[in-house]
Amino acid sequence: MREITELPLVDRVVVTAQRMLPGQVIGIHSDRPLLGYEIARLVVQLNQQWQAEHGGVLELFSSPQSEVVFRVNPEYNKAFGFRLHVDSYHGVTEVTQPRQTVVFNFWHAANTPELAAHIQALFTKVRFSDLPAALDSVALAAELTLPEETTFHAGTAAIALQRWGYDDATIISGYQHSAGLVICDSNDAETYAAVRLADWVAYLYRDSFDLARWQILQRELDGIARFARLMPTWQLCLPE
Repeated sequence: MREITELPLVDRVVVTAQRMLPGQVIGIHSDRPLLGYEIARLVVQLNQQWQAEHGGVLELFSSPQSEVVFRVNPEYNKAFGFRLHVDSYHGVTEVTQPRQTVVFNFWHAANTPELAAHIQALFTKVRFSDLPAALDSVALAAELTLPEETTFHAGTAAIALQRWGYDDATIISGYQHSAGLVICDSNDAETYAAVRLADWVAYLYRDSFDLARWQILQRELDGIARFARLMPTWQLCLPE
């Protein structure tokens, strides 16, 4: 699966046996990888003497409203692997005979259950009122013009910086960067790294694991020394 997906998968593999009974169907859905969720699956079919009228076809879609773009018949000993992302829509047609599969689940090295526990602990009892008063005017001006989702994200990034022990100036810089007000291009390597890591963990906490955004973070922090107060989070988000 590492070769197929070209992803840095951890050694953890969770295997589940699944059985659909006659009349059952799986509607169109996307199992995008939320924080700590698997990023890839391998589905192995165990249906001997399968016939077209038995149904149980795995169908892939480009969107919930699109036509089917790919079908996988549940033929015996056939396997199909795919990566999960926000647009990985799929479903299974109704079965008239029991449909049996074994599913292997794989995790990205930078979106493990351990990271999920770390992020949840980092943002335990979030209170934006705890942020420094120096941020108040910046946050108020942002809230008057930006969507609530954007300011929430920026505030969460500021919380991360505060809990890592950074000063008011760095917290404000992180808020502005995550709100899209000012791009942090500080010459101070630690400030640069802290702001970008805070932006990433705030995104994870609010949304889900996005491979493209993670690859950008990877490029941005490539070659930068890992600073002590950031080390626990850095190691989980960008494992060596």
